[in-house]
Amino acid sequence: MKICCFTGHRKIPENELPNLQKRLQKTVKGLLKQGVTTFYAGGALGFDTLAAQAVLNARRFHPQVKLILALPCRDQAGRWKERDRLLYESIKRRADEVVYVSEQYTRGCMFERNRYMVDHSDICVCYCTSGEGGTAYTVRYAEKKEIPIVNLAGVG
Repeated sequence: MKICCFTGHRKIPENELPNLQKRLQKTVKGLLKQGVTTFYAGGALGFDTLAAQAVLNARRFHPQVKLILALPCRDQAGRWKERDRLLYESIKRRADEVVYVSEQYTRGCMFERNRYMVDHSDICVCYCTSGEGGTAYTVRYAEKKEIPIVNLAGVG
């Protein structure tokens, strides 16, 4: 069984959203053809949410597809806007599994969640436009573990 994790920025330029959603759908389909059936998403706003939605969409046609949410802590969405929280809860209900790396928020729980996903994956699909922040950290960690990386940022 091959496993993929997703990592990406929370803020995605509005004009890039439709194109990125299409690239995600295409990437998930391509990964299925390569035998990837399990997908980890971190449950954050932005790219994580788009990735989880792409996986759930693929699962409608490929029942073997599994979505595992690797969440940094139980109250991750506590301060989010209501509509974001409702979408998050909806994705959480439809996930095949939910893993919490920490009960409460800690300074390092996001990084811990990201390492957990990479440590359990064979490939990493990212949306990384910057050399700084959590996404860049996760991509560097995947590189160090010699896991192939597909960056969907700036891809036509």
